[in-house]
Amino acid sequence: MKRSSHVVAVAAASALALSAGPGSAREAVVADPNAKVEYSGTLSILTKFGLQQLSPYFVNVAKEYEKLHPGVKIELIQESDDSVKGKTKTLVASNSLPDIYFSWTGSWGENFVRGNRAVDLTKVVGPDTPWGKTLSPAAVKAFEYNGKLYGIPLYLDAKFMGYNKPAFEKAGVGVPATFEKLLEACDALRKGGTTPISLGNKEAWPAVHYAGQLLAYNVPTATLERDFDPARAKFDDPGYVASLAQFKALVDRCTDGAAVNGTSYASSLQAFSNADSAMYYQEIIEFDQAASADTKLKGADFGFFRLPPPAAAKGDVKAIEGAPEGYMINTASKKIPLAIDFMKFVTAPENARVLSAPPYGQPSAAIDGASEATMNPAVVAGLKDIASASYLMPWLDTANTPRVAAAWLSSLQALVGGTMTPEAVMAEVKKASAADAKRK
Repeated sequence: MKRSSHVVAVAAASALALSAGPGSAREAVVADPNAKVEYSGTLSILTKFGLQQLSPYFVNVAKEYEKLHPGVKIELIQESDDSVKGKTKTLVASNSLPDIYFSWTGSWGENFVRGNRAVDLTKVVGPDTPWGKTLSPAAVKAFEYNGKLYGIPLYLDAKFMGYNKPAFEKAGVGVPATFEKLLEACDALRKGGTTPISLGNKEAWPAVHYAGQLLAYNVPTATLERDFDPARAKFDDPGYVASLAQFKALVDRCTDGAAVNGTSYASSLQAFSNADSAMYYQEIIEFDQAASADTKLKGADFGFFRLPPPAAAKGDVKAIEGAPEGYMINTASKKIPLAIDFMKFVTAPENARVLSAPPYGQPSAAIDGASEATMNPAVVAGLKDIASASYLMPWLDTANTPRVAAAWLSSLQALVGGTMTPEAVMAEVKKASAADAKRK
């Protein structure tokens, strides 16, 4: 099986030198809340807003900041969700990370902390600080490592099953309450001539998102979190194999089967927007792209629900797959106070509300960063659903170490393609985790 570029990028993350080489020789850097800001020179930023619909956000914010501070020049490096990992690897390998850079939570962010490449922001973004009080406490805490805070959350994210209401009505199916009912709904939709779920797994991570949600339902949370740590991991809970068997059943009954490994995630979103499929498992930050005035699927015809739990679930049925995403500041930066000042500007209520509203639809992590009057009603409802979740299940490819993440990605592609069984997938994951445990 040919692994996608995304899988290769994650597998190569072990070579990022985040915890070895020049980065580890640096001393820890703690942000000083009283440091004077020098409004001069160039400030470089690596974003994950490279898609055409998203890229204007940072461009416009940067222009506004430059107007306020004529001596400052903002240099943007804009990457997509699929390319930012490879770009980060390249920048770390050449020891040229920008002043501010995008990061996920979990093991991905921890690598920068371990390598002393992320500034300790506790004194400027902690819950009792003026800035910290303007941000979602849970989102800030997601970037906590060893009791200290290293990230600035920009937006909240979680996965939902978007669905085409008219397609459901035509097939005579309703919103399924259980995973088993979802499979039955797929059968009815397919019988009526509609592709039940559009899935593009060429990049490999879409499958990981399905698996992560099912794992949250079938494996106790404490067990999942233990297994994120190779030193303690066992991966012996029967819920792992059960979850993968459920996912394979969904692939076989609801999607185009093995062919999805040759389809991009962007194409699957487009199929849903074109009303060529009845469902698409998407992040809340994709709601505005899925249905709008410019797509065949209109906002009034768009609905969403959580991927429903199996009837015999033994994990947390109120958990949801998702995590805040944000930015870190490079310890090697010569402009740390300026970088902090710029991120305060980015997360200020007026800019946060722009981020939350169409056409961006990225729900801000700023407490006053959302206005229901300007936001997509579906995004507003999705945020309330996220707030009611008992646990946010982190993305498997960022919560785990790079080696384990790569094992999940490549093995799940093989499961989708029919060349690996659920048991074989777990054997590969265990093997990768054991190898990391020995390295530590």
